Amino acid sequence: MKPAADATATLAEAAALHRQGRFAEALAGCDRALSIVPEHADALIGRGNALRALGRRGEALASFAGAIAMGPDSANAFNCHGVCLQELGRNAEALASYGRALALDPNYAQALNNRGNALQGADRCEDALADYQRALAVNPDYAAAWNNRGACLQRLKRHAEAIASYDRALALKPDYAEAWCNRGGALHELRRCEDAIASHDRALLLRPDYAVARCGRGNALRNLLRHGEAAEEYAKLLRIAPAYPLARGLMFDSRVQCCDWRGFDGDAAAIANEVQAAKLCVTPFAFLTVSDSAAAQLRCARTYAGAQYPAAPPAVFSGGKSAHQKIRVAYVSGDFKDHAVSFLMAGVFERHDRSRFDTIAISFGPGDASAVGLRVKNAFGRFIDVAGNTDSEVAQLMRGLEVDIAVDLMGFTGDNRTAIFAHRAAPVQVSYLGFPGTMGAPYLDYLLADRYLIPAEREAAYAEKVVCLPDTFQANDAQREIAERTPTRAEAGLPEIGFVFCCFNNSYKITPQLFGVWMRLLMKVERSVLWLVKDRESAEDNLRNEAAARGVDPQRLVFAPRLPYPEHLARYRLADLFLDTRPFNAGATASDALWAGLPLLTCSGEAYAARMAGSLLQAIGLPELVTHTLEDYEALALMLATDAGLLEGIKLKLAQNRSTHPLFDTERFTRHLESAYLTMWERDQCGEHPAGFAVEAIGERIPELPDKLP
Repeated sequence: MKPAADATATLAEAAALHRQGRFAEALAGCDRALSIVPEHADALIGRGNALRALGRRGEALASFAGAIAMGPDSANAFNCHGVCLQELGRNAEALASYGRALALDPNYAQALNNRGNALQGADRCEDALADYQRALAVNPDYAAAWNNRGACLQRLKRHAEAIASYDRALALKPDYAEAWCNRGGALHELRRCEDAIASHDRALLLRPDYAVARCGRGNALRNLLRHGEAAEEYAKLLRIAPAYPLARGLMFDSRVQCCDWRGFDGDAAAIANEVQAAKLCVTPFAFLTVSDSAAAQLRCARTYAGAQYPAAPPAVFSGGKSAHQKIRVAYVSGDFKDHAVSFLMAGVFERHDRSRFDTIAISFGPGDASAVGLRVKNAFGRFIDVAGNTDSEVAQLMRGLEVDIAVDLMGFTGDNRTAIFAHRAAPVQVSYLGFPGTMGAPYLDYLLADRYLIPAEREAAYAEKVVCLPDTFQANDAQREIAERTPTRAEAGLPEIGFVFCCFNNSYKITPQLFGVWMRLLMKVERSVLWLVKDRESAEDNLRNEAAARGVDPQRLVFAPRLPYPEHLARYRLADLFLDTRPFNAGATASDALWAGLPLLTCSGEAYAARMAGSLLQAIGLPELVTHTLEDYEALALMLATDAGLLEGIKLKLAQNRSTHPLFDTERFTRHLESAYLTMWERDQCGEHPAGFAVEAIGERIPELPDKLP
C-alpha cells in the first residue's frame, strides 16, 4: 500500500474510534497517520479533535494551526480552530476563524452554527439568530442549529418561538437530551413548571447523569414550592456533580424553606468554608440564613455577582451631564404588586416632589390588579412594562429616557433582573430595600442604609458606598389600612386564654438554635402558644416534630393562613409579643407588627440583615427591645411574658410613639430620600466618584434644588 493510502486508512480507523468515544486511541491513530505522512492536514485536524475531546485544548489549538498552515484553503480547519478558540474563551479570535471558514465556504452550515454560538456568547443575539437561520436554510434537518436557535430566542425572551425551535430539533432527533433540557428551561421561564419537569425528565431518561437537567428539574420544583422534592433533586445533583455551581446552597435553602434541619450545622459550615474559598456555592440571599458575618456576605456576593451578573461591556451609559430640569429617578422592580416592597414604598412614590423629581417605574413583573398594585402604578409619572424586553434592551430604554438615578428595588431576590444594572443603565445606580445586604457588584454605586444598620466601622464590608439616612433605612407607608374588625381568638385558631408569642416571618428565617429558644419559652410560660405563618405543610409538619423532640406539645404551635393585607394586620392585635429571627431579621414584617401595635423583640447581629428590626425599634423609640445575644433575648422575652405591667407599659409607649416618632412619617422619609438623591446627582454632575455620606435630618438643613438644573 502506498504511504498516502496507508495514512488515509489509518486515519479512517482513528475517526471510527473517535465516534466510539475512544479518544486516546483515536489520538494514537492520528499520530500513526502523521508518522506515515507528516504533512497530512486532515490527520492534524483529527488529532486536534481528539485532543479537544481529552480536554487538552492548548495542544489541540496547535494541531489546528498546523492544519491551517498546511491547507490555508481548508474551511474545516478554520471551523475546528474556531471551536477550540471558543472553548478557550477567546471569542473574538473564534469569530475571526469562523469568518475565514465562511469566506472559503459561505454555505458551510456547521461553521454558521458555530459562529452563531460565538455571537450568542458575545450577547449579539440578533446576529447569532441570523447565522442559525442561514445554517438552517442550507440544512433544514440540522438538529443542533434548531436547538441553538431555540437557546438564542430564549435569551431574547421569545419563549414560545424558542419552544417551537426545540420541538423542531426533537422531531429530527428525539434522543437529543440537550434540547429536552433547554425546552424545560424555556417552559420554566414561562412558569409552566409541570411541563418543565416533564421535559427535564425526558432529558434525564436519556442521560441520568445530566447535571444541568437535574438542576433544572430542582429549580422547577422550587418554583412550585415543592421544596422537599427540590432538596432531594439537588442532593442527587451533588452526588453526580459535587462542584456544580450553587448546588449545595440550593439543597440547603430548599431544606430550610420547609424547616428540614437535617445536617443543618454541617451544611452551613461547609457553605461558609466554600464562600471563604470564593466558590460559587450559594446565592447571597440564601447565605443570609447561614452567616451573620458582613465580610463573608461580601465575599459571597462578589463571587455570585462576578459569575452570574458580570459587568457587561460596553456600558450603555458612557458619560455626559443632565440636560433636563428635573432629576429623573427610575425605580426598577418586578414587585410593583401585592408585595412587601410595594406596601412599604407606595406612600413614598406618591409623595415625591413632582416639581423637582421625575419618577419612572421600570416594571418587569406580571400584571397586577391588586389595590396596592394599582395605587403604585398611579403614583408614577411613567409606568413602563419591560417584561418582554431583554436586559440590554431595558438598559438602552433607560438611557433613551435619560435616567439620572436608577434604583434597584430587588437586588438578589425573586426573579430579579440584576443584569439591567450590569449594563450600566444610568450614571448613578442605587441598591435599596429589596435585598438586605451588599450586592458585591462594581456597577451598584450606592446602598441606602442608616447608621444603626451599618455602623461606620463596618462600611468596608459593603461594595457600595453607604448613604446613611437620618432615622431608619426603611420606607413606610402611613396609609397602610388595618381592618377595623379584629377576629376572635377562636377564629384565628388561638386558645381563649394564654400568652401568644408571634412570629410571622417566613419559615426559612427560623434556625434550629432560635427554635430551641422559643421552645424553652413555651415550657417556661404556662399555657403560652407560638403563632407562626402558615407557609407549607412540610414546614408545619417539621416544626411540630421539632417541638415534640424538644418536649413541647406540637399543638402549642398555631399556624396562621395567608389573609388579605388589612385583615392580616388586624390579627396582630391578638398577639402579645413578636419574637424576631436571627441572623435574618424581620424587615417589612417588623414594621407591620409595630404599625399594628404589637411590641417586637429582636436580637441584633453584625450584618445588615441581622440589624433591620433594631433599626426600626430605634426609629420608634423602643431601643429597650433590642438585644445582642440570644441569652439576653430569651431572658427579656421571658420577663415580658411573665410581667404584665412591664409589657403593658411597652405597648402604651409603642401606641404613643407611633405618631410622634419618625418610623411611620412617610413625608419626612421621602424628603430625606430626595436629599440623598440630590447629593448623588450633584456628585455625578460635578464629575466626582461615588462616596459615602450621611443625610442631614430635616430641621438641621433642608436641601434646596436649583430652579433650573444645568
